[in-house]
Amino acid sequence: MENPSSGERWSRAGIDDNMLAMFDASETKDVHQDALDDRIAFIDAVRASCEHGKPPTSKIFGAVFHMLRTGKSLELIVGSYKLLVDLDKHFPRVYLSGMDDSRSSSNSPSKLVVVKEAWAPIIGFVDKATAVSEAGDKQSGGSLDHSSFQALIEELAEILSETKFEAASMEPLRNMLIFQYLVVVFEDDFLPRNATLNWSMQRESLLSLLLGSRKINYKSLMKYFMAILCQLSQLQSELSKHPVLQESSESKLSKNCHTALSLALHGVLKDTCVSMEKLLVMIMDLDMARKIADIEGHTTRGDSPRTPLMDIILDELSYNKDSVPVFLKIFSESKWKLEIVVQYLWKYITKPSVRTRKSNGHTEDATFDGALKCFSNKTGTKSLIKKIGVDVVQFLLAHGFQAHLSILSKGNAGDKQGGDSAIVDSCQTFISAFDSLRSTDAQMEILSIGKEALFTAATIIFMKS
Repeated sequence: MENPSSGERWSRAGIDDNMLAMFDASETKDVHQDALDDRIAFIDAVRASCEHGKPPTSKIFGAVFHMLRTGKSLELIVGSYKLLVDLDKHFPRVYLSGMDDSRSSSNSPSKLVVVKEAWAPIIGFVDKATAVSEAGDKQSGGSLDHSSFQALIEELAEILSETKFEAASMEPLRNMLIFQYLVVVFEDDFLPRNATLNWSMQRESLLSLLLGSRKINYKSLMKYFMAILCQLSQLQSELSKHPVLQESSESKLSKNCHTALSLALHGVLKDTCVSMEKLLVMIMDLDMARKIADIEGHTTRGDSPRTPLMDIILDELSYNKDSVPVFLKIFSESKWKLEIVVQYLWKYITKPSVRTRKSNGHTEDATFDGALKCFSNKTGTKSLIKKIGVDVVQFLLAHGFQAHLSILSKGNAGDKQGGDSAIVDSCQTFISAFDSLRSTDAQMEILSIGKEALFTAATIIFMKS
């Protein structure tokens, strides 16, 4: 994609004032078919105008975002969401120059370009955030400040945690699509910055500014993220059994609208899960970037320390062990999933209390394979089972093995012989760990996920040996 200069992209008035007049006219009407038709026509006009390569003005962006936040029809909410995502794709706020330009030299380093004039749905800087009053924000549907983002997450968590998830209104779907769009914005802003490996660029990302804001309760927000991810997983399981949600007695939706909303929620729930996982991965990547910058001496007093998300996840899973299977099932990103499993296991694996002269200076193998080898110690295995339960141990081993296998398969693509040997060794160590687990607890019943993992390991050994 050719990326024009900052001034060329955003100083142009991309949309005629007639389009804003169309939007303003729809706002003065009641929420009936005429107003809905006007707003759909406005969305179509914006899309048609942008096909000629002219980015919308900030007012147009704000108007479309307003429709997403206040829309009361399925067509309007989904239409405004799709338009915003498409606009962000075609007119990025942050990008690496030369990445998609065939004319650029492959040896020349990519330069990070930040379009400072670009509109964003969430306010990045504190001085701008304080200038936006809460009342004005609600009326205009303009950019959210950091406290409004936390309020959105809390509201979403509350809706999803209700005993019976009913299709009584558009609110759950609307909130999930707003959240999905904000994650798209965070991702498009953070990934190019993170690719620079430059902390001064990473720290200025919208995500970093949000997490460092005094307007949010950071730890509380991270816990809400985890809770929402687990709630979404359970809701997807329920919806797979009952495709059409129960209709609430308080619902004002027509029967056709209720059915359409129920069916739409299936896909939206799944996509919201993906978005939440992306957000968690980005936060952990940001934590890692900050850790590296700190080691290299690139951080300043302005980089106020915060608890890494990994530590919060481990604490939450340790406090509520029943959430371990749900969280590991829904969280699929291999690198961080394996790291969560490894750190969780090593948190409870018994460390040797006495170091012999032979073991002095020996570094502990705090990897997944290292954790698996610890199961050969029957006393340590018995202690681990007592601390976290044999079922939780099985879930950790099975999910850890799946993630480890995925990473090994991708990482050793260029070295088939060496890669096959490493994979076979890992499979053998995994089976040995399960054998030790079963011999330690004779009453243990192997869970279905454990059986699947063992079958996979045995099959790989047979095929590659």
